[in-house]
Amino acid sequence: MDRPAVLAAFDEQIRRRPEPEPPEGYLERDSNVIRSISGPGGWTGVNWSDLDDASADAVIAAQISRFAELSRPWEWKHYSYDQPPDLPDRLLAAGFTARPTEALLVAEIADLELEAPPPSGVERSPVVDEHGVRALVSVHDEVFGGDHSAMGRSLLAGLASRPPLAAAVVAVAGQTPISAGRMEFHRGTDFASLWGGGTLPAWRGRGVFRSLVAHRAGLASANGFRYLQVDATPDSRPILRRLGFVELATTTAYVHPGGGN
Repeated sequence: MDRPAVLAAFDEQIRRRPEPEPPEGYLERDSNVIRSISGPGGWTGVNWSDLDDASADAVIAAQISRFAELSRPWEWKHYSYDQPPDLPDRLLAAGFTARPTEALLVAEIADLELEAPPPSGVERSPVVDEHGVRALVSVHDEVFGGDHSAMGRSLLAGLASRPPLAAAVVAVAGQTPISAGRMEFHRGTDFASLWGGGTLPAWRGRGVFRSLVAHRAGLASANGFRYLQVDATPDSRPILRRLGFVELATTTAYVHPGGGN
């Protein structure tokens, strides 16, 4: 993989041309910032920025002022190659809090092993309706904590789009959902992205996660995408690297509580 070329494609196709989050999202563009505004519970924040030493503090202050109108927390999605180099320090000084850093991993789908069946006693169930979405949300709530109902509503809207903007799969043991992952189709780009992938503790280390990655990679390939992208946690990073994913950068979400400083 030509890492600089793929990173440049990711930056141009995904970060500079983000998609509004269904069903109520929209975008706002300034000369050096792109903002994503979603409905209640959806992702809201800065997707991309092009700043320098002279402009950074003023632009940060302008974003805080803009998002204060929404009266809810929001994120500044920072990547390790973003400028200026001290942008993270400036965000912290402006009242943001850093979430754990993740790795931006990308794989060329043609290089992935798509035959990875689940372990004995486990079946993969594609998510196609509200029942499947509820099962996926239940796994996410248990594995990651918190309330993922808003994500479930966004997923349902993505599934209903034509052509679909999302896909998802749940691993089931008997009648119990034990793992789940979703995927976004970034139509008009080379990239599909993986999200979720949480597995209940009792089922980890048995190949369930790998099987759900392979399932979604097959769907991405069938839909004509060249690359799979994922923001990987320390837990999933080693597995994904063994499957053929390559690290291109790191990414950190800086969270602002909303309101002005």
